[in-house]
Amino acid sequence: MVETETFLKLELELRRGVIVLAALSQLRSAQYGYSLRQALSERGMEIDEGTLYPLLRRLESQGLLTSEWRVETGPPRRYYVLNPEGKKLYQKLVKTWRRLSEVMEALDLDGGAR
Repeated sequence: MVETETFLKLELELRRGVIVLAALSQLRSAQYGYSLRQALSERGMEIDEGTLYPLLRRLESQGLLTSEWRVETGPPRRYYVLNPEGKKLYQKLVKTWRRLSEVMEALDLDGGAR
């Protein structure tokens, strides 16, 4: 049981940083919260509403996203999209992610059990 609890905590830590990058990757075009959540889910990245909406507000307050209310079909929805500063930061984070992935691959995490 301790092993399972430890795994779940560590897995959550890994996911926290990745969720930011995943969300930014989908905000190159305007999305509202639910559409963003669906886009991420379809690609294998599940995210709770209780995590997503505060993340979007935080990224906007950090000056990386712009948002606007739109009324199309159905209820009004707040759409978010990367602004120029967010696009620059996203590109830097992608480079960092790729470098980290290369390092992790070089560490041969599975001990050669391929």
